[in-house]
Amino acid sequence: MKVLVTGASGFVGSHIADRLIASGHEVRALLRESSSRRWLEGKPVEIVHGRLLEHESLKTAVENVDAIVHVAGVTAAKTKQGFFEGNQLATRAMLEAVRRYNPNLYRFIQCSSQTATGPSLDGQPVTELTPPHPITAYGQSKRAAEEECERARQDFPVTILRLPAVYGPRDTAILTVFQTVDKGLKPLIGLKDKRVSLVHAADVAEGVRLALERDEAHNETYFIASEKQYTWREVSDLIAQALSKKGLTVKLPHAVVYGVAGVSEFFSMFRSKPSVLNWEKGRDMVQAHWTCSVDKAMRELGYRQQVSLEDGIKDTVEWYRAQGWM
Repeated sequence: MKVLVTGASGFVGSHIADRLIASGHEVRALLRESSSRRWLEGKPVEIVHGRLLEHESLKTAVENVDAIVHVAGVTAAKTKQGFFEGNQLATRAMLEAVRRYNPNLYRFIQCSSQTATGPSLDGQPVTELTPPHPITAYGQSKRAAEEECERARQDFPVTILRLPAVYGPRDTAILTVFQTVDKGLKPLIGLKDKRVSLVHAADVAEGVRLALERDEAHNETYFIASEKQYTWREVSDLIAQALSKKGLTVKLPHAVVYGVAGVSEFFSMFRSKPSVLNWEKGRDMVQAHWTCSVDKAMRELGYRQQVSLEDGIKDTVEWYRAQGWM
């Protein structure tokens, strides 16, 4: 198939583009004129320029493709409106462009977030049947984008993939965690262990491939994540092991997390770019369980976690070092 990938120049999007190319699909990438092509250089990718909120610029992007994988979105913003513009309204613009210029699209795949559902409230991994209860503006905007997709299902097939925290080569968001452990500190949030689902970028890309190629994915929603859940202590210990560091475990009380997040958010008001760490991100970080079940994806799509946490962290450390990031 010919597949349009939005956000293909970024961390997750570039891994998806790589996987689709390896599977024999043709990839078209929608990029802003200013977007870096670092992860796409030398690859058989057709580049088209446009902006998600400039509707007419999307015509060339969506015409004559069989499927669309919508990865692009906003993960940091100074205002609630910024999250909704970059996530809900951008998704609405893509869907409207399909209605206008490619109404017979085979499949639209929305890469969403576990935050659209929210954390586990009872300690059990959330599932696709869990009532959405997003706790931040980011999560609310991702859920609003999902609702746009759910309404579009009456016009063409839409599959929603919810992702937990993603890590792997090319990622900058979780790089700080690796750098902190490399300096000899293993920070843990709160006084009790917290459990999380994680997913390596390669497993995300495989989940997208399955959602694209399997008929069972028609108008369905899936979590794509690790098969097991981890404590942050396990994660930090494996990072330290991969770095050949012992590391000193430091437990940060929730009040400290909120304090640092609040200060970071305050100073971001005076900078051009929003801070990744803000009050709402702090609220995310103090939750006891960010876990989800992949049973439905395994049952219906044949999805399996291919990259273990230990191998994934080793892979990521080696890549960071090769790039001189650590």
